[in-house]
Amino acid sequence: MESDRTDTPTAPMRDAGSGGMAMLIIDMIGCFDFPGAERLKPKALAAAKAILHLRGKLEAAGVPVIYVNDNFGEWHSEKSRLVERALERDNPVSRMIAPDDADYFVIKPQFSGFYATNLPVLLPKLGVSRLILTGIATDMCVLFTAADAHMRDYALWVPNDAVAAEHDERGGWALDIMRQSMGAETAPSSELDPEEWRRRLEADRTACIGGGRG
Repeated sequence: MESDRTDTPTAPMRDAGSGGMAMLIIDMIGCFDFPGAERLKPKALAAAKAILHLRGKLEAAGVPVIYVNDNFGEWHSEKSRLVERALERDNPVSRMIAPDDADYFVIKPQFSGFYATNLPVLLPKLGVSRLILTGIATDMCVLFTAADAHMRDYALWVPNDAVAAEHDERGGWALDIMRQSMGAETAPSSELDPEEWRRRLEADRTACIGGGRG
């Protein structure tokens, strides 16, 4: 993805106020050489197209984009090395969704983007309390990241057209769990935009406050 943005991403030294939004792109940078990758790749490519469309709207609104990516067991690795390795392969997914220099990039060692990473530190500094989760796989790393985000009281939107799983049934099951057990919005990005989601959250919050006052 080409962009004129070349600034190094920075965050405030101190936590900012809550209410902000961020987009996480989970595990879309890789070689797709794992078992089941050939089944997943065309679905991930479709998700990448939805992610790019949604990303354009978010960037226009100044919403930060954060890549949260597996380290592939390379404990000495870092962003440029992971991206270079992925782009060495004939992989249209990673090529389409490759990060810009201005994007945040968090390397994770396990399924959840919150486990043993700096994501729990970064998000408060950006004033984020609302997360849009995208990427792969819906029933693994997206689900585990959503669970950790839910436990930390983040509002969640997991657009069902911007995530992908090897097996559609398992992906649907994971989306059901995120919607029913974590209160996540799962409407596709083709039917819901970030501003409308924000308005829904504000309306729900106002309704809860009003109900609490009796």
